[in-house]
Amino acid sequence: MANSKQSIKRARQHSQRSQARTAVKAVRNAIAENNKESATELLKTAEKVLDSTAAKKVIHKNAAARTKSRLVKAVQAIS
Repeated sequence: MANSKQSIKRARQHSQRSQARTAVKAVRNAIAENNKESATELLKTAEKVLDSTAAKKVIHKNAAARTKSRLVKAVQAIS
Protein backbone atom coordinates (compact mmCIF):
# COMPACT_ATOMS: atom_id res chain seq x y z
CA MET A 1 0.00 0.00 0.00
CA ALA A 2 1.24 3.47 -0.88
CA ASN A 3 2.20 5.46 2.20
CA SER A 4 3.41 8.88 1.11
CA LYS A 5 1.66 11.40 -1.13
CA GLN A 6 4.34 10.96 -3.78
CA SER A 7 3.93 7.19 -3.89
CA ILE A 8 0.15 7.60 -4.24
CA LYS A 9 0.69 9.97 -7.18
CA ARG A 10 3.18 7.57 -8.75
CA ALA A 11 0.73 4.69 -8.49
CA ARG A 12 -1.97 6.79 -10.14
CA GLN A 13 0.39 7.91 -12.91
CA HIS A 14 1.52 4.34 -13.49
CA SER A 15 -2.04 3.15 -14.04
CA GLN A 16 -2.77 6.04 -16.43
CA ARG A 17 0.42 5.38 -18.41
CA SER A 18 -0.43 1.68 -18.56
CA GLN A 19 -3.91 2.48 -19.85
CA ALA A 20 -2.42 4.65 -22.61
CA ARG A 21 0.04 1.95 -23.63
CA THR A 22 -2.73 -0.64 -23.76
CA ALA A 23 -4.86 1.60 -25.99
CA VAL A 24 -1.94 2.16 -28.38
CA LYS A 25 -1.16 -1.58 -28.47
CA ALA A 26 -4.78 -2.34 -29.34
CA VAL A 27 -4.62 0.02 -32.33
CA ARG A 28 -1.30 -1.44 -33.48
CA ASN A 29 -2.70 -4.98 -33.25
CA ALA A 30 -5.72 -3.97 -35.37
CA ILE A 31 -3.35 -2.39 -37.90
CA ALA A 32 -1.29 -5.59 -38.01
CA GLU A 33 -4.45 -7.55 -38.77
CA ASN A 34 -5.38 -5.08 -41.58
CA ASN A 35 -8.71 -4.41 -39.88
CA LYS A 36 -9.40 -0.76 -40.76
CA GLU A 37 -12.85 -0.55 -39.13
CA SER A 38 -11.73 -1.69 -35.71
CA ALA A 39 -8.49 0.27 -36.03
CA THR A 40 -10.38 3.53 -36.56
CA GLU A 41 -12.67 2.83 -33.61
CA LEU A 42 -9.75 1.95 -31.37
CA LEU A 43 -7.88 5.02 -32.62
CA LYS A 44 -10.65 7.28 -31.31
CA THR A 45 -10.38 5.80 -27.84
CA ALA A 46 -6.59 5.85 -27.94
CA GLU A 47 -6.60 9.53 -28.85
CA LYS A 48 -8.87 10.32 -25.91
CA VAL A 49 -6.69 8.35 -23.51
CA LEU A 50 -3.49 9.97 -24.81
CA ASP A 51 -5.00 13.45 -24.57
CA SER A 52 -6.18 12.94 -21.01
CA THR A 53 -2.83 11.45 -20.02
CA ALA A 54 -1.00 14.43 -21.53
CA ALA A 55 -3.40 16.88 -19.87
CA LYS A 56 -2.57 15.34 -16.49
CA LYS A 57 1.14 15.68 -17.36
CA VAL A 58 1.78 11.96 -17.04
CA ILE A 59 3.33 12.04 -20.51
CA HIS A 60 4.55 15.06 -22.44
CA LYS A 61 2.02 16.70 -24.78
CA ASN A 62 4.40 16.41 -27.75
CA ALA A 63 4.88 12.70 -27.07
CA ALA A 64 1.11 12.25 -27.13
CA ALA A 65 0.81 14.25 -30.35
CA ARG A 66 3.64 12.29 -31.97
CA THR A 67 2.06 8.95 -31.02
CA LYS A 68 -1.37 10.01 -32.29
CA SER A 69 0.12 11.26 -35.56
CA ARG A 70 1.97 8.00 -36.18
CA LEU A 71 -1.12 5.94 -35.41
CA VAL A 72 -3.28 8.02 -37.77
CA LYS A 73 -0.71 7.60 -40.55
CA ALA A 74 -0.61 3.85 -40.01
CA VAL A 75 -4.40 3.52 -40.03
CA GLN A 76 -4.68 5.55 -43.22
CA ALA A 77 -2.05 3.33 -44.86
CA ILE A 78 -4.26 0.25 -44.45
CA SER A 79 -5.78 -0.59 -47.84
